Amino acid sequence: MSISQPRLATVQCLSPSGLHHMAYTEWGDPANPRVLVCVHGLTRCGRDFDVLAQALSDVYRVVCPDVVGRGASDWLKNPAGYAVPQYVSDMVTLIARLGATHVDWFGTSMGGLIGMGLAGVPDTPIRKMLLNDVGPRINAPALTRIGDYLGQAPRFPTLDACIDYLRMTSLPFGPHTAAEWRALSLPLIRQENDYFVLRYDPAIAVPFAAVTPQLAMAGEMALWAALEAFDGPVLVARGEQSDLLSRETVAEMKMRGRQVSSVEIPGVGHAPTFVHDDQIRVAREFFVK
Repeated sequence: MSISQPRLATVQCLSPSGLHHMAYTEWGDPANPRVLVCVHGLTRCGRDFDVLAQALSDVYRVVCPDVVGRGASDWLKNPAGYAVPQYVSDMVTLIARLGATHVDWFGTSMGGLIGMGLAGVPDTPIRKMLLNDVGPRINAPALTRIGDYLGQAPRFPTLDACIDYLRMTSLPFGPHTAAEWRALSLPLIRQENDYFVLRYDPAIAVPFAAVTPQLAMAGEMALWAALEAFDGPVLVARGEQSDLLSRETVAEMKMRGRQVSSVEIPGVGHAPTFVHDDQIRVAREFFVK
């Protein structure tokens, strides 16, 4: 059974500084044991997957969380918690709430890092995983580009000005219509008095800026180990013009992983949005087997 309207819910999660709520959007039959978890990029939210989730809701119960600090989820009291270990912990709590024994995983950028982190845990609930323009090794130019806008708290006099800002920072997503840009932007915006602001906690930039070359290398090694340990199918979808995921890293992932395949999305950088039919078809062919 396909249910085309989303359901909104929250789940309570634990961090070292206390409890917080993580919001999520759910599509499809709530009794369907076949669950797909879709996790977004660094400053985005779960509503990025509205089109993809609706397209796959005939087969899956699709669950799209707002990672803590983003969207409709709470902000952490201690910004040091904005890191993969906390996010993995929150996803384990979410999966327990869903009552799912196994899940499939679609992870865009940060969502893929979270997926790899969970996939490398013994007895992982992840069955198969699509990594959208991300791998264990992240190219430095992309980190510089992201760091240029991450953590800023701009205020805009109009909704359209805020949408224009998001469009300009998201140009690597590739060509989209004005309506598509608007749909991708509105869930990321809230009104604050007479201004429009972004829904993510600017403090997510704190741990991002604190990463040293040594910490980055340790994180990369841990992600390679997780990828090598995961024995389910993995599809790496790389944007043809990506500045974050290189072709060389994709080739290494296919060599070091157990069941890793890849596809390149033409005309797109970091990262494909999977709102267009050709990209949705890639996901459907991988997941619906």
